[in-house]
Amino acid sequence: MLIKVNRKELTKHISIVQKAISQRTTMQILEGIKMSAKDNTLILTATDTEISIKTKLNAIVEREGEIVINSRLFGDIVRKLENDIININVENYIMNLKCGDSIFNLSTQKADEYPDLPNVEEETKINISSKDLKNIVKKTTFAVSNDESRIVFTGVFMDIRKNYINFVALDGFRMAIQKLEKETGIENSVIIPSRSLNELVKIIDDENEITLNISRNNIVFKFDDTVFYSTLLSGEFFSYKALLRDEHKISTNVSKKEFQLAVERASLLAREDRANLIKLNIRDKYINIKSNSEIGDVFEKVKTSENEEELDIAFNSRYILDGVKILESEEITLNFTDSVNPLIITESDDDSYIYLVLPVRLAG
Repeated sequence: MLIKVNRKELTKHISIVQKAISQRTTMQILEGIKMSAKDNTLILTATDTEISIKTKLNAIVEREGEIVINSRLFGDIVRKLENDIININVENYIMNLKCGDSIFNLSTQKADEYPDLPNVEEETKINISSKDLKNIVKKTTFAVSNDESRIVFTGVFMDIRKNYINFVALDGFRMAIQKLEKETGIENSVIIPSRSLNELVKIIDDENEITLNISRNNIVFKFDDTVFYSTLLSGEFFSYKALLRDEHKISTNVSKKEFQLAVERASLLAREDRANLIKLNIRDKYINIKSNSEIGDVFEKVKTSENEEELDIAFNSRYILDGVKILESEEITLNFTDSVNPLIITESDDDSYIYLVLPVRLAG
């Protein structure tokens, strides 16, 4: 291999593929980036067998070839170089790297020992904007479970209907649903690992148009010169629509900012060993928020729209705040049924997002 490549472009693409490098791998080959040079193109590939990324950039290829180079060392070296052009010559699995007055000689590995990328047939194909995808990830992945014994709930359920897609995350205490209006013409459902989605949004630009290909075991995201592969989680997801109600005993509007700040202040006295407990009392035109501990107690009062019914209900304050913080409208709607059924929170000016929180049952 003998190539010349722009340092800034190489740095950018190394950073992209490094999202697929695991720090905990027991296979030395997976600590490396596969480099393939051909037809004036340099292709970088990395995988941890769950996430795989392939990205390409322009290069002057004087002699073709492919090798595997340690990701951390190669990335650190390239980032600290200063000249615009890097010259790379690989012979007998030794990489000679020159940039300005800097010269490095690095050991490499054989590329034929590197795992193949997943072979994904284009069974399902959907286009989505990077702006929509970032919004979906922001509003769902925080609500997945961290319990590896319930592996399907560590991912985001992508429920594809003919004219919309629901992205659903839940952990047994709360649920987040982001609806995307889209004519898909198909019906399918898959579970995407939340880690894959969180790593993906780190490398997409705001203006990307992304193509999704879904097969039986993998999902592929294609954008610009990059292809992002993720394995899918297998298993049955929860029948989430059973938790959604159209009729509510109390449906009241509050200022998102005032409600969030009041819950944050009340949570200061909500002890973690007592489930971060706060109590909500809905009365007339107010929600009263209370919390207490051995240190003291707190009382907050938030103005709402008119409420004909009254209700006393308790929640883990952290679950309330996690969902409210990411809402963007100035006013939000709180929908209550009774003291044992979930609170459903929506944005007053946007019905595409639903956040549901289970209450804490009080003794007596």
